[in-house]
Amino acid sequence: MQVLLRLGELGTIQRTADAIGLTQSAVTQTLAYLEDLLGVKLFERHARGVRPTPTCRELLPVVRRLMLGLSEGAEAIVSVRQRSLGIVRLMASATATHGLLTAALPEFARRFPSIQVQLSEGEGGDQLLAISRAEVDLVICREPAVIPEEWEFHPLIEDRFAIVCRSTHPLAHRRQVRWTDLERALWLALPAGLGVRTKFDALTEQHFKVSPATFPIVTQSLPVNMRLLEEFDLVAILPLNLVRPQLESGDLVELKVKESMPMNPIGLLQPKLQESEAALQLMEFVRAFSR
Repeated sequence: MQVLLRLGELGTIQRTADAIGLTQSAVTQTLAYLEDLLGVKLFERHARGVRPTPTCRELLPVVRRLMLGLSEGAEAIVSVRQRSLGIVRLMASATATHGLLTAALPEFARRFPSIQVQLSEGEGGDQLLAISRAEVDLVICREPAVIPEEWEFHPLIEDRFAIVCRSTHPLAHRRQVRWTDLERALWLALPAGLGVRTKFDALTEQHFKVSPATFPIVTQSLPVNMRLLEEFDLVAILPLNLVRPQLESGDLVELKVKESMPMNPIGLLQPKLQESEAALQLMEFVRAFSR
């Protein structure tokens, strides 16, 4: 099946052999065997290689589905093996990682050294895609608009928006900051479509008479944004739990404003029926740690 697909995609026996890791003669023999087995001609030769026959073109989509099924079966077997070996596949949003897991996972490793946690970061769409593909056992995030079938969400920690800047910023040590002061500040704005950007746009539209001045670099990258906040006199609105480590270290400070800015809590998105003992241990630990 790989020979058939690669020949259809690459168009030459040499490139197909290189892609699969076979010799040219092995590819030629496999093709001859397939044509003999099916009783049809699959490829026509031309000066630059081979091209699929009409019969082969009808067959290729079927073969692709077969290969996809084999791949999904292999992933399912790996998933079962990982659960039996004490491996937990955990996905978390950036806020959950920095606001909870940077403190929780080292302690979990000390208490349960035999359980391996494979942590990956991902936001909304990535999380739901990983769940649909059975690539994760647990997700720590904000509650999605639509919870996947056979999964459930449990809140863990409260969160809110925070306006932050570096400790040497002119506004950093004021007891309270007015919106007129923030209107004159240089802002670090995140890309459109993110919840923090939507909140930023809503606040500036509500409180500012003129459009805010924004820094010329716009990115979702947390390391880049943290470096910019530390290097320049910028102000940003971000989830409190996302910047909690920087606030605790003193690298950033929160500016106090009168307005309350709540956010949905961070929680645990988990299967209703969890079969992995290792995942159950992690679930219970994270719940207790967050309390």
